[in-house]
Amino acid sequence: MKIYQQTLQLKERRRGFHLITSEITLALPQISDLAVGICQVFIQHTSASLTINENADPTVRQDFEMYFNKTVRENDPDYRHDDEGPDDMPAHLKAALLGSSVTIPIRNGRLALGIWQGIYLCEHRNNAEPRNLVVTAWGTEDQSIG
Repeated sequence: MKIYQQTLQLKERRRGFHLITSEITLALPQISDLAVGICQVFIQHTSASLTINENADPTVRQDFEMYFNKTVRENDPDYRHDDEGPDDMPAHLKAALLGSSVTIPIRNGRLALGIWQGIYLCEHRNNAEPRNLVVTAWGTEDQSIG
């Protein structure tokens, strides 16, 4: 069993849903050493999240942003946590709905994502800072298991 881990700082991005699959695979090239395994990507923030979805058509990411903005509205007078602006509490709620990590199988040295799947950074803040990820991969180099 081999275990690899790397921290990755993503540059700041505008609010929205951004494909980061290639940044993850570049940050942990040891994935290519694993015949069978698991890769977990964890975001160390509470106002951004991760998910896996459509990687080809950018309108899917635009529709995600539209849906979450309609579902979790800003400026709700019932929010008590608004010290950092009207997007503060909505960002935390969106992150809670989507989650702080994704787990992907590794097969033959590659992430075993479907042909139309990619990993998204879901940025929920208007003025985001760089985001930190911890990428961990573990598995075996033994081809006979896969």
